[in-house]
Amino acid sequence: MQEILNLNKNNCTDCYKCIRDCSVKAITFAHDTAEIVHNECILCGRCYVTCPQKAKQVRNDVLRVKAAIAAGRRVVCSLAPSFIANFRIRSLDVIANALKQLGFAEIQETAIGAQMVSEEYARIMEEGKLHVLISSCCPSINMLIRKYHPTMLPYLAKVLTPMEAHCKLIKEQLPDAFTVFIGPCIAKKQESDEGSYTDVALTFDELADWFAEEGIELPYEHVDPASEGALARLYPATGGVLKATAKVKGYRRIAIDGIDNCRAVFKEIENDEFGKVFIEMSACEGSCVNGPCIRDHVERRLKGAMRVDAFSGTGETPYQIENKPDIRTTYSFDGGHRMQFGGDAIRDMLYKMGKTSPEKELNCGSCGYPTCRDKAIAILEGKAKIEMCLPFLKEKAESFSDTIIHNTPTAIIVMDEDLVVQQINPSAVKMFKLKDAGDILHEHVVRILNPRDYQMIVNAALHTRSRKHYLSDYGLYVDETILYDRQYHVIITLIRDVTEHEKLRLQGAELKQQTVEITNKVIDKQMRIVQEIASLLGETTAETQIALTKLKDAMAHE
Repeated sequence: MQEILNLNKNNCTDCYKCIRDCSVKAITFAHDTAEIVHNECILCGRCYVTCPQKAKQVRNDVLRVKAAIAAGRRVVCSLAPSFIANFRIRSLDVIANALKQLGFAEIQETAIGAQMVSEEYARIMEEGKLHVLISSCCPSINMLIRKYHPTMLPYLAKVLTPMEAHCKLIKEQLPDAFTVFIGPCIAKKQESDEGSYTDVALTFDELADWFAEEGIELPYEHVDPASEGALARLYPATGGVLKATAKVKGYRRIAIDGIDNCRAVFKEIENDEFGKVFIEMSACEGSCVNGPCIRDHVERRLKGAMRVDAFSGTGETPYQIENKPDIRTTYSFDGGHRMQFGGDAIRDMLYKMGKTSPEKELNCGSCGYPTCRDKAIAILEGKAKIEMCLPFLKEKAESFSDTIIHNTPTAIIVMDEDLVVQQINPSAVKMFKLKDAGDILHEHVVRILNPRDYQMIVNAALHTRSRKHYLSDYGLYVDETILYDRQYHVIITLIRDVTEHEKLRLQGAELKQQTVEITNKVIDKQMRIVQEIASLLGETTAETQIALTKLKDAMAHE
């Protein structure tokens, strides 16, 4: 089966934004483009949301659902309560009718599964065996713990997610059902692929496109405030799990959202004692109402949470669930064994990166890694390149250009648009007989050169001008190229000393002139002699004169 999160390489511009936003660094740039490391990815969707070029693509599973409908299967939808934030409709009935137009046989709320999950959380706390209990509702958090924080596994609630719990209930009640979850989460697709109860997981984006394809329009309306409603509908908003779960004496309750925030809490749990605490964890900041496949993403945190709150009503009417299934489960370590690199290997890589001292380890994060050391390890793992370091490239480029400028025999002068000298290289200092660069820096160029041509190129907004001329003040013949960069408002002049070449050229011209004069004298003399001989012999000199005249003309043009 195709991977869930993929890359459109044609759109990738190597901006490193995705790796900066990836908490687990499950992205490699080893082959000059971003590639997702699928066995390390937790499918949080941050790279999908933040990619400015839309280079990340989510696997589309709509065809699988269409095939089930076409085959006459009883397709039952488990609809995440965050639908009320995504589609901004007034009630469940509106979207249920639209789903039935697509061919769904039945539409139920995933909140039914959420209610069962909350009941199980309360039961675990009543047992009191775990001092720290971490909710298991978010599949990305579950993967984060299983792959990267195995020390948290004992604290992760051994309970199915609301999606799996609900779909298990559906399959026990309707054995022939083909279950389809629809929500804002990419990670649910992985859970569906690996689980036993959800046949297909779709995102709200896929559903919206399917509606558009079928010409189904959902009206934007205010939520009908539910007079009763269920607390389990609060699950999509931060703190919703806590509100939907009965309070158990002795347990404090904390909601943490955002992967980096959750990882920080993991460290605290490892290092400190907190007493009994129930922690709701969500990978997305703002929880599911800010999920990666929520449309109009930037508007969802407050507005979405308020719509969810209105949809839940007073929460005084829990779902009546008969024959509840056993929703207990287990979670095991699923991470690979990362290669460990010694200090020498890391130091050698840091040196290659130009980090030759601790002061040069800027830890600026421009490469996407939090520290230079993390970046060095990523390079050793084959996930990154040295060239991803912006300070390194800047220093390398500056060093390279400085080397060229300081060692070229061509004189280089950089001026601003007021013709004030901003930079001058050693060759120019020597050419214009200055003691050092300080003699002319931040002074008008008129002190060493006629400013007329530089002013003209600025006034005329030309880009370049080349000329050969004689600098009488310095006794130099020069070949000069003037460059005007309008974007950066600088004039650069490149002056090459061609005095020796010009002197040789002039000497050659003078020698040629002397040769022509001598040749003319010889030809004239030879013509007189030939004419005298021809006269004595009584022959005409016309042909001889013509031939010698042509020779003379040819010599004159050499």
